[in-house]
Amino acid sequence: MLNPADAAFETTLRATLPAACFRAVEPRYLEELRGRFFCPDAFLLTPGSTGEVAAILRLANEARVPIVPYGGGTGLVGGQVGVGLPRPVLLSLERMRAIRSVHAAEHLMVAEAGVILSDIHAAAERAGRLFPLSLAAEGSAQIGGLLSTNAGGVNVLRYGNARDLCLGVEAVLPDGSVLHGLRRLRKDNTGYDIRNLLIGAEGTLGVITGACLRLFPRPHSQGAAVMVVESPQAALGLLALAQERLGEGVSAFELIHRTGLEFLAETMPAIRQPFATRPGWMALIDLGLTGGLEADAALEALYAAAAKAGLVSDGIIAASLGQRAEFWRMREAIPEANRLIGAVTSHDIAVPIGTIPDFIRRAREVVTGIGPFRVNCFGHLGDGNLHFNTYPPRGEKRAAFAGLREEISRGIHDLVDEFGGSVSAEHGIGRLKVADLERYGDPARLAAMRAIKAALDPAGIMNPGAVLRGG
Repeated sequence: MLNPADAAFETTLRATLPAACFRAVEPRYLEELRGRFFCPDAFLLTPGSTGEVAAILRLANEARVPIVPYGGGTGLVGGQVGVGLPRPVLLSLERMRAIRSVHAAEHLMVAEAGVILSDIHAAAERAGRLFPLSLAAEGSAQIGGLLSTNAGGVNVLRYGNARDLCLGVEAVLPDGSVLHGLRRLRKDNTGYDIRNLLIGAEGTLGVITGACLRLFPRPHSQGAAVMVVESPQAALGLLALAQERLGEGVSAFELIHRTGLEFLAETMPAIRQPFATRPGWMALIDLGLTGGLEADAALEALYAAAAKAGLVSDGIIAASLGQRAEFWRMREAIPEANRLIGAVTSHDIAVPIGTIPDFIRRAREVVTGIGPFRVNCFGHLGDGNLHFNTYPPRGEKRAAFAGLREEISRGIHDLVDEFGGSVSAEHGIGRLKVADLERYGDPARLAAMRAIKAALDPAGIMNPGAVLRGG
């Protein structure tokens, strides 16, 4: 049984930790961004060092007080909200914001877990390097939280998920012991890879306090284009053609539907759109080329080849880095426009890339069979990650359709499972998708996960209720 962070526990903490660790909890710490999860109370701690994190976990483990790690608060599956727990400790590493070292020649950086992603980008740029993890919340998301959720973003096609960008972690395990894993090694076969257990564990196995991150050469030439395609099938053909011609020079390949552009026009008219007449489908292609190659010329040649093959009917190549940024502002504003419209359901899913056209067609049939919903399907075509979201008919409120939310999500997720996909592509399980993991997860894998959880966190204090039920 877990115990609350009561007055006696606070007294113990104050005798051990400096005053800077203690702060009054603000409402923003207690609620998930979309308002689906709320914790009535929590005890906020903001440690400033790995040693202080270790002391907190050691004392919490002894007292059986639940710990809920809190990053930038940008998660969308409730993993950062201690729902149903007896006054948990909300552990925020926002004071741990040091870039400990940058090794440009080794293409490495060592950063504390509370460093904001945009600050990591800036530190890499100062060293003449690139840290390629990129997502809309880069101004608030912290690297520790991004690793804990194995975040994806727009550049997974070329650089991989957060897991692929991390060589090692420093972490505090539930008993307060410190895992010293920040060695700057690219090869280390000395036993189990604890790093990869902690990355993606959503704070259920320990707290990441530092990370050794991979950096990359900055591209010699960058560019972007939006190209009109008739269908997702044509978009796949365009992606294959781009990769055949440009290889790893293709950094991102985004599929965008007209509905997303309509939502932008309705809610955020200041966002510039590339085409006067909104196409049914379009692809946003981003290039980063080295070795003296020029992105503009490469995109022009790609468009010519794609037009000849019947894959595209129109296109705009960014005439400057400023216009490239405008293209990306448009893409990154789509989730905010979706939020302003008000989704009935949101699905962060992945299916094998070659099955995407069939999946989209059949998923629309599932939704149409339930009701007259609008669908906004968009996402990272190059890695198979789609956001398949449903909205009420124009002029109606989503609350009127709340009773259909479970039926829609079950239908979409059943279809994802049929296609051999994942019901959580990049946002994690959190508390929102625990039942989905139980329904669709491989039984042997789930058993192994529960065994690992029990071995590392026998008292069950680490983010109870996230990822694993009752865990």
